Amino acid sequence: MGFLDALLGRSKPVRPDLDQLFALPGAAITLQAAAGFTPTGVGSVCFASVEGGAFGRLQKDVRELLDADTARGGVPVEFSQDAYGYTWLLARHPAEDTAALVNDLHAVNTLLQEAGFGPQLLCSLMGFKERKEERAGGRALALVYLYKRGAFYPFAPLPGAAEKRDNALELQIRSLLSDDLRIEKDLSRWFPVWGAPGLAV
Repeated sequence: MGFLDALLGRSKPVRPDLDQLFALPGAAITLQAAAGFTPTGVGSVCFASVEGGAFGRLQKDVRELLDADTARGGVPVEFSQDAYGYTWLLARHPAEDTAALVNDLHAVNTLLQEAGFGPQLLCSLMGFKERKEERAGGRALALVYLYKRGAFYPFAPLPGAAEKRDNALELQIRSLLSDDLRIEKDLSRWFPVWGAPGLAV
């Protein structure tokens, strides 16, 4: 930070630490052992779309990067747009291969960041579901990584409810994962991601 920045109270934004995503496989083990939630093998990255050929080419590059796994039995990535105009990229892997899923999510974030689209990145999430024997029907859960905060938070929609979340479960998961993940301390930033690709059980 330069002298004028210090004098005027300006500070440079902290560069997001994408390597935090690599803590997810360990967190998945903790969730399974302590709370009965298992990975679904599905994860997604959300970003604000930008008009123009450069961004279109970047989406093509992302698809080619991840679809390269298709020849080895992977599933092609899917793009979708939500009601707010945000773009979601959905990646799938076998439920037990959380490391491969995290690698995909990290690769997408890195590619967007290095291409200068970091400001458009919003979040990444990994989906989990409750084992059937734990509770009839099971519940859905997502661990959401906030790109601009470099931290995670749990999001747990109530099953069958219209946009209501299970706050008690979210706080329980926060406590369980405090040693595994950098958890976002400001609860007002635990934004709901209703209907996010990768969240449904």
